[in-house]
Amino acid sequence: MLKESLKKLLTRDLNKVKFEIEQYQNDRNIWRVENSVSNSAGNLCLHLVGNLKTFIGAELGKTGYIRNRDLEFSLKDVPRSELIKQLDETIQVVIDSIDQLNQEDLEKDYPEVKVLEDDRSVKYMLIYLSSHLAYHLGQINYHRRLLDI
Repeated sequence: MLKESLKKLLTRDLNKVKFEIEQYQNDRNIWRVENSVSNSAGNLCLHLVGNLKTFIGAELGKTGYIRNRDLEFSLKDVPRSELIKQLDETIQVVIDSIDQLNQEDLEKDYPEVKVLEDDRSVKYMLIYLSSHLAYHLGQINYHRRLLDI
């Protein structure tokens, strides 16, 4: 039950990120930063892809993905179509990786503990990652409404 709920929430919110990226009227504005807005929607999108492919794909799904977190925030002008492609790939990685888990796996300690506070279980980490995604989705939505002019 928890696995299905997590897959549904993560997939829903990754699709909403895709929707937000698709809604930009001007491709340049995806990468726009201004005043106190220090992260572009494009960089937040790359960050979410890297985050989920690392903490779900590589750690739980054993995909072999190697993260370059610095590039998530330094790359610019990645084509919109490439962002959408990476989001689609991430959705599949999330689904495939969570499908591999059983109930016992969800109760185990998450292998990468430095990002966790109290509860170190896989299920806690997956819930944490879902809320992290939702947080940045809200930032992307606000970015689009504020700077896509």
